[in-house]
Amino acid sequence: MLQVTTVRAFSDNYLWLVHGTPDSSRVAAVDPGDGAAIETALATAGLTLDAILVTHHHADHVGGVLQLVQRHPVPVIGPGEETIPGRTRGVRGGDRVVLGSLGLEFTVLDVPGHTAGHIAYAGHGAVFCGDTLFSGGCGRLFEGTALQMQASLDRLAALSDETLVYCAHEYTASNLRFAVAVEPGNEALRAYAADVRDRRDRDEQTVPSTLGLERRINPFLRSREASVRAAAEAWAGQTLATPADVLAAVRRWKDGFR
Repeated sequence: MLQVTTVRAFSDNYLWLVHGTPDSSRVAAVDPGDGAAIETALATAGLTLDAILVTHHHADHVGGVLQLVQRHPVPVIGPGEETIPGRTRGVRGGDRVVLGSLGLEFTVLDVPGHTAGHIAYAGHGAVFCGDTLFSGGCGRLFEGTALQMQASLDRLAALSDETLVYCAHEYTASNLRFAVAVEPGNEALRAYAADVRDRRDRDEQTVPSTLGLERRINPFLRSREASVRAAAEAWAGQTLATPADVLAAVRRWKDGFR
């Protein structure tokens, strides 16, 4: 299992430092939107930055890249279909990212929907999925379609139940308030929502979760479930023919949910 250090940034972002094996003082930064926060974390723990991994082009994920590479001339790996500052290697689904100095290797997954070229990194029992999948939710469809997002979530859901889901935001509590509106009879969801409320009251992070949990509680991974489909059809006032149609309706519902 990976050793991962959380770096909090902005109002609700999580930046990740992934430690090498066996030398845990060497790390890769995932989605370093805030360079100063990463520098502070490196200095505080005596860590050496060896690589940067980027999932997509939004500023809160890439804003610190150029600052970091000025001081740490390290590889910057990111989606080949997007413009990433300082990128030294563009990757696509199926590519392997071997970080030899860290003893780590990840498989790249294409997960478009939130952005057109969004990718994720899977390996060592974890997936770093940026803003595609959140605990209890998924990213807004800024550049992609519901059909693309459905395929992306299916790709992530094909990973093992034990896979740790390292998403990029602390959205869990608000996501679960919406999820309960979609599936009020889902007992696993209600139990998780109560646990998350308690943890957030203590300012504890709720990420990572696991894919096994997300498949039980996340309406965006449950677009094929009769209960989610019925709720989406009731909200939309029409029959929804495909899982992607269900996901699209649930996403629009969530976008306006308060």
